[in-house]
Order: sequence, then C-alpha cells, then structure tokens
Amino acid sequence: MKKNMGTLDRVLRVIVSVTLAILYFTDIITGTLGLIVFIFACVMFLTSLVGNCPPYTLMGINTCKVKPKEQ
Repeated sequence: MKKNMGTLDRVLRVIVSVTLAILYFTDIITGTLGLIVFIFACVMFLTSLVGNCPPYTLMGINTCKVKPKEQ
C-alpha cells in the first residue's frame, strides 16, 4: 500500500485515538457509544501505524509530503 498520510496527520490520529481509548477504559464513555468510540479509536490508531487511510484513497486526499517509491 502506498502511504497517503503525513507525519502531522499520523501524530494527531494517535493522540485522538489514545484519548478516546482512555475515555472508554475510564468509563467516561460507556455502553454502545463507548464501544463505537473504542472501535473508531482502534481503526484510527492502526491507520496511523500503517500510514494509509482507505477513505483518503477513495477521495484522492494525500497529506504525505514525500512521494512514496513505486513498487
């Protein structure tokens, strides 16, 4: 997969996902909404680790400054 997320985008996603996970685990957000928020946080965290966001690909967005090498 080609990377389409820049460093700032990835860092912000990690911060938001960790914050949402903390809110879930400290029972500030509970129930069905809490589970949805936790799953969303996990997806954000995983996409930031991989560096590729599938919705960005569909919308043609690329926040990565460095062009990835073609494979």
